[in-house]
Amino acid sequence: MAEPAEGGSGFNIHPMDQFVVKPLFGDGPVAWYTLTNVTLWMAITVAAVALLLVYAARGRALVPTRGQSMAELTYGFTRKMVEDVAGKEGLKYFPYILTLFMFILFANLLALLPMSFSTTSHIAVTAVLALAVFFTVTAIGFIKHGTHFLGLFWVSSAPLPLRPVLAVIEVISYFVRPVSHSIRLAGNLMAGHAVLKVFAGFAGALGVGAVLPVAAIAAIYGLELLVACIQAYVFTILTCVYLNDALHPSH
Repeated sequence: MAEPAEGGSGFNIHPMDQFVVKPLFGDGPVAWYTLTNVTLWMAITVAAVALLLVYAARGRALVPTRGQSMAELTYGFTRKMVEDVAGKEGLKYFPYILTLFMFILFANLLALLPMSFSTTSHIAVTAVLALAVFFTVTAIGFIKHGTHFLGLFWVSSAPLPLRPVLAVIEVISYFVRPVSHSIRLAGNLMAGHAVLKVFAGFAGALGVGAVLPVAAIAAIYGLELLVACIQAYVFTILTCVYLNDALHPSH
């Protein structure tokens, strides 16, 4: 919201207020067991995913409904992504990757609704998703290959003197993966929503003359819709890349 500034004619716009975690009941401190706006919108996201993939696709009609078509297209798109990047061996983990993709996609899209809350703009949420991927693919690598999984860090095609240096770089880049994986998603969503809030504040401040801010809001909203889909895709395809490294660790 835009509020009159003290001692001046300007306006104070607080774009980060929309990311504050608040309890659903009362005004007390937020503990790990407190039901918050984050909890609510994550539950709505899970319900929306279940509505599409379970309820809308339940009929399995020969001539599909719109809901069934959307579910089948999403299913086929994600399955092909997993197969193309991680190979047929990666299809064993397709349900997990589909769950990730659908949760992030619906969380991003629902955050564009008026009065909603963007759960994927919080690093606490995206970090949990990224760490889950990190530990899962690491466990898969060691379970399937044992110590041979460490071959992922040894670039055998490089000249011998460079291999130890490259090994250190590979180890650092591997452990940085969950950081970049989570910050990329949260940062893009937070930045987009903050910009929307700023222009909405300008529009509210200018009133009838807010033609340019309203036009900017419409353009940014369309861009945010694109970003919501792209970021879900990027998070998922990087998960497939990491899975492929775990399944085929040798350089």
